[in-house]
Parts: sequence; C-alpha cells; structure tokens
Amino acid sequence: MKITAFGATGAIGRMVVERLLDAGHTVTAYVRTPSKVPAEWAGRVATVVGEITDAEAIDSAITGADAVVSALGPTMDRTATGLPLANGNRLIVASMEKHGVRRYVGNGTPSLLDERDTPTAQTRLVGWMARTFLPRAYREMLAMSRAVTESGLDWTIVRFIAPKDGPAQGVKRVGFFGTDRIGWRVTRADIAAFTAAQVDDDRYLKAAPAISN
Repeated sequence: MKITAFGATGAIGRMVVERLLDAGHTVTAYVRTPSKVPAEWAGRVATVVGEITDAEAIDSAITGADAVVSALGPTMDRTATGLPLANGNRLIVASMEKHGVRRYVGNGTPSLLDERDTPTAQTRLVGWMARTFLPRAYREMLAMSRAVTESGLDWTIVRFIAPKDGPAQGVKRVGFFGTDRIGWRVTRADIAAFTAAQVDDDRYLKAAPAISN
C-alpha cells in the first residue's frame, strides 16, 4: 500500500515509518524540518516538506495514497498557544475525503474515551492530570481526535498512557477501559509496531483501542 505518514520524524513516527517499510509498504513522509529526515531513508522514503497548516502541501502528500498514518501529538511546551495540530488534522481529513482515501490510523490518549469504554479510576486520573497540568495540550489532543472520529473515514486511534524508551516488549494488553485490563506503560517501539500493523487490519475499525505492555 501507499502510505502517507505525518509526524514521521518524531520519536514514535520514525519507528512507525520503519515498520511500514518492513511490511512492504511505500511511504511518503510529511515533514516540517528536512534536516530531521534520517539519512537511511534516502531512496526508500519520499518526503513532502510543509507546515501542518499548509493545505496545499498536505494535499500534495496525500494525493495517490491508500492510507494515512499519523504519529502527531501536541507539544508539552507550556508556552505554546493555539491548536495548530487540530487545524492540521482537519486539513488532513478534508484532503483524504477529497481524494477518496478512507483509512486513517493515528495515536491518542485515554483523555479521548471510546464508546466501548466504561470510565474508571485510571481514565479519570489521566483526564484530570491532563486538564490540570497540560490544559492546552489536552484541548488540542481532543480536537485532533474529534476531527477524525466525527468524519466518515475508516479510522483507528491507538491510545496509550505512558510511553517509554527501550526495546520492544510486545503489546500484551489491548482493549477498552472498564472491560479489559490495560496497564500504564508501553514502549514507543511497541506503539509504533501496533500502529503500523493497523493499516491493513480492520479489527479496530472506527475504534480507539488502548494498549500497554
């Protein structure tokens, strides 16, 4: 499949691209800063350079794609203002709808509840901490996710609580809060592998599964 990847040069995004390549997909990476593109991508990954608010560049990156994968996530910088990623996700959705690209796979947090969830102490704590200590990022993550979940796309949003560095351990727990037992931590390598695998897996179509190690 031809995949357009957003957030491709981030900590999780780079690994998502690698997993997509390993699976035999053709990848176009949308990047803001060309200097962050890994040297080993030369000849293997096409790139489109642009801001997340650049509708024309986003449209160029999505043209001809079979699916979009996004590892975009809000900055934790408390001095940041506005909701640029939310606006950017609206542009991504609009371009996908324009070109008939239906499959979207992205990342999120339990701040976004799935209709299959039952609120728990765990989800309430995560939501309270986000609203209290990172209110702008919290609003941006919800707005980013809703731009997708309220569309007609075939979406999957992979949720996780506490990403960590280190080697992949395998995703041991997958499901929905209140029904399945979801832990707190998961490696970025496992997030990337699970995210990339959803491109051609319809098990969690129009759903936001939570994962942990």
